[in-house]
Amino acid sequence: MIGATWAHAFMRAMLPWSLSGTFASKVLTTMETGTRRAERVARIGYQANTGSDDIFIASQAIFRRINAEDEPLVTIITGSEVRDWRVFPQAAAFFPGKDARHPVDLAQFPYHLRRLWPYRTILGARSYHASASYIASGRTWYSWHHVTNDVNVHPWLITFPWVATHNHFTLIREDITSLPSAPVIRLPATASNSDSVQLTALLDSSAVCFWLKQYSNAKGSPVPDQIRANESWVHVYEFTSSRLAELPIPSALPLAFGRALDELATKMTAVEPSTVCAAGVPTRERLDAARIEYEHIRGRMIALQEDLDWDVYRRYGLLNAAEAAELITEPGGAPELELGQRAFEIVLARMVKAGQADTQWFARHGSTPITEVPEHWPRWYRDVVAKRIETIERRQDIGLIERPECKRRWQSEPWEKKERAALRNWLLERCEDRDLWYVTDDRGGQQPRPMTVNRLADRLRGDAGFASVARLFSGPDADLTDVLKEIVADEHVPFLAAFRYSASGLLKRHLWEQTWDKQREEDLTGRWLGIDVPPKYKKEDFLRVSFWDQRGKFDAPKERFISYPMASPDSDDSLLLGWAGWDHREQAHTLIALIEERSSTDGRSTEKLTPLLAGLLEVMPWIQQWHNEIDPSYGTSAAQGYAMYLRARQEECNLSDEKLRNWQPPRSNRGRPRKIR
Repeated sequence: MIGATWAHAFMRAMLPWSLSGTFASKVLTTMETGTRRAERVARIGYQANTGSDDIFIASQAIFRRINAEDEPLVTIITGSEVRDWRVFPQAAAFFPGKDARHPVDLAQFPYHLRRLWPYRTILGARSYHASASYIASGRTWYSWHHVTNDVNVHPWLITFPWVATHNHFTLIREDITSLPSAPVIRLPATASNSDSVQLTALLDSSAVCFWLKQYSNAKGSPVPDQIRANESWVHVYEFTSSRLAELPIPSALPLAFGRALDELATKMTAVEPSTVCAAGVPTRERLDAARIEYEHIRGRMIALQEDLDWDVYRRYGLLNAAEAAELITEPGGAPELELGQRAFEIVLARMVKAGQADTQWFARHGSTPITEVPEHWPRWYRDVVAKRIETIERRQDIGLIERPECKRRWQSEPWEKKERAALRNWLLERCEDRDLWYVTDDRGGQQPRPMTVNRLADRLRGDAGFASVARLFSGPDADLTDVLKEIVADEHVPFLAAFRYSASGLLKRHLWEQTWDKQREEDLTGRWLGIDVPPKYKKEDFLRVSFWDQRGKFDAPKERFISYPMASPDSDDSLLLGWAGWDHREQAHTLIALIEERSSTDGRSTEKLTPLLAGLLEVMPWIQQWHNEIDPSYGTSAAQGYAMYLRARQEECNLSDEKLRNWQPPRSNRGRPRKIR
């Protein structure tokens, strides 16, 4: 147990978790006897800055949904996606090329053009140099703000989050583009693969975390960590490129530990629930086997990280050869560890038990505090950990680093939460199967087919894989209709502006429509009109939070489904859905089919057909813009045919454009906010 005299001194060092002082200076002096990075690193900094992430960047699923061309797409990573030796890229972006003055021709990629064109005025008005806009500076409106063209560098790169509570450096071998929140370290072209691995290992050590926090700016506690804002291990820091450039690097680096951890990180990604689900129809057996393997890998990585940390102390001269021999094991030799079993955690647990410390470290990380070295470990490893504990207690310089502020948290979402998210995504991906949303017409063409939730459930009942995964998601007695209602509830956005926006949002939508009209005039005349930038949307501009979540401040579509409120057949009151992968022509075709079906089959009145006609009027400018080519089979264009149909229906129903644009859904009863079914 901790002696009273040392405990008092250690507690003063631990609380209030300050890393500064005389011993910190001594540690830094010892560490800074190494060589500087300039001899080993070619460049540190971010790769690219789009200048408008919300517009350029989207998930891979969104680009697949709209059939966007693959050639100009690049995988994107941000700082929040870099953790614990791994990177989890979630998005992609249209890449205009490395030469900002001569970007790729967007016209060669019509699907990307259709996606980006609505934001041309916004993108062209971005500030570039001395407050001048892209247009005024002569830059192409869809260029990125900056792209680094690295030359004479090693193909692998090391990335890290520039704002985080702890150091997270990850080696990347793939062609991935990182944004400013995830700067990169590039080694010279003459460097070897091993150089990249061992530098990553050094950067991920607790000693480097200590050094960085001495010289980096603390930004306080992030919102999710406000439970214990006074504990500095929840404080985030800015780990800047300029600061990293000054990091002292020992003459010899920990290759063996880095290689082992890097290999395990790859294996861990292979057994994540999302990876298991992406590999085929997930089963309980496959997921359970993956979880067991995941826990084994994680335990081995925690143990290896501990050995790496102590090995780096030796490399920085904080331990001599005799001390290191008793404190460091061979890579892969240590038994698996659980959180709470590391030497510094045992020391901390003893202090908590003695009433000498108060911390949420164990509760926050879901670990069990222990005060004694576990008996089930091999005797030799128990001796190693006991020696580490004794060193932490005796050596205040080592004790400054072996503490929560500098030790890897290994924080991740619970397996159950990740599994449920992966199963939900699998089900939704299956719901987006193209064959579900098209039907063959009399001429052999493929036409869009909307379906109610009930009808979609009926079609999926014959899919054995979908039914089995639905049971994994909602239990053995899961009803497919109920499952579908749950998973699509926040994945749709209505077809008509009046169903999407509040009064303030409708005003902004009107200004955006004026912008688009002027952009079309620019396209037609070739004259720059100096269009005013339309306003950004806010959460309160949407009728539902889920609509805001799917669209954001630029109203950029990310939803999986289009919903058609008030358009379900009389025989089925479940929500009517379409696929968000339909283009504007297909959306117009769907509206016309619904108008015909509801008027002929259900006998709907003009009043009830009005929102469908309003939706057709709303989509017509896009039909005229993107689908105005003549179809040889009909001798006319889709735009002309749909316009003629709309006008005929308007005359029949005595509905002017103004009446359609001003249509509003009926108010709900008893003064409650109206909800969209």
